[in-house]
Amino acid sequence: MPKKKQYTFIDLFAGCGGLSEGFLQTGRYKALAHIEWEKPMVDTLRNRLMTKWGLSEKEAKKNVILFDIQKTDELINGNWSKDSIDQYGAYNHESVIKTGLKGVVENKHVDFIIGGPPCQAYSIHGRATDKNSMQDDYRNYLFESFCKVVDAFKPDVFVFENVAGLLSAKPGGIPVCKRIFEAFSKIDYVIKTPDDLPTALFNVVDFQVPQNRPRVIILGIKKDSKSSLEELYSAISFEKSKLPVKTVRDAIGNLPALYPLKQPVKVGRITKSHTDNPDPSIIQHDARNHGVRERKVFKDWVIGNMNHISHQAMIDYYYEVTGHKTLYQKYKSLEWDKPSHTIVAHLSKDGYMFIHPDAKQERSITIREAACLMSFPMDFRFMGSTPYNYKMIGNAVPVLFAQSIAKALVKVMDK
Repeated sequence: MPKKKQYTFIDLFAGCGGLSEGFLQTGRYKALAHIEWEKPMVDTLRNRLMTKWGLSEKEAKKNVILFDIQKTDELINGNWSKDSIDQYGAYNHESVIKTGLKGVVENKHVDFIIGGPPCQAYSIHGRATDKNSMQDDYRNYLFESFCKVVDAFKPDVFVFENVAGLLSAKPGGIPVCKRIFEAFSKIDYVIKTPDDLPTALFNVVDFQVPQNRPRVIILGIKKDSKSSLEELYSAISFEKSKLPVKTVRDAIGNLPALYPLKQPVKVGRITKSHTDNPDPSIIQHDARNHGVRERKVFKDWVIGNMNHISHQAMIDYYYEVTGHKTLYQKYKSLEWDKPSHTIVAHLSKDGYMFIHPDAKQERSITIREAACLMSFPMDFRFMGSTPYNYKMIGNAVPVLFAQSIAKALVKVMDK
């Protein structure tokens, strides 16, 4: 039986590699390059490519490029400026600096460009909490860099993942959906019209990810493509699971419990409030340090089933506990027999919105638990500091959702 074709892809805004991981897991794709501008994410992705996907250290350094995608011409063509070399040169393969992404890809055909530009500027919560509704945020326009890379490499299909808030975002008073549609039209790519784009909204919970996480998937094809957008989107919908929705219990119920200590323990510069993970084979499953007040809040919140009190009661409770006023909900617990609510990058600051559902544990979720709720494999190691680990997990594309998209695209392309 002939070996099936491997399709090539470039991953933009790659983060720690959730989207790439899903594509690679199918065995039908070869990654040509990944672009990311935060070093812990680059370190994580390079490490994964070496430990799981067989790349050498030299190959991983060349494959995963640490660079600001807004400097798109330098990224594509090389010949980096002195400022770029000073900022990023030491972290990249020397050939990337000279010949850019074109030198990495060489003469290979690029079947797919995939990626999810940072979503905070489009998120409804981000707009609500920013004094100018994110109107001045540069991230509103990062799709332009995505578009330039697509124009340079002319993939058969591109996959652009983002938050549901993209559908209503209006930076500069113009709907971003309209801006995106016009940008890709100018380079002869077809995407859904702004009026039709709400039909490109998927919830990852339908793809065996134990989390409610609505996401817009913008697919683009060349104007002369033999495939159709309808065919591609139908293939993704067909990948929706027929199995029961996965719950928090399914995802983290078997992980070792981490209980509060009677007294905190100082280990070097770290203060520990909870017992150690008893199973060293489960990596990055360590409780954050929580004070007495935090632990009481967590316990009372779960026992009192306080996710279901009124919004005003939540605000009043926060004031009663802290003496500070807020307009927003500050605490929320996971519930065993439901999917998680959306895992977010704010986990890097605190875990108050992700209280563990076992009241006896009196803690927020660990890095490993957050990763499980995003369907990362158990052996996936995140590099860098604890806050950065939480940030990269919250910003990632859930792996099983990425895998479902990858499988769908292969079925259409194979035809």
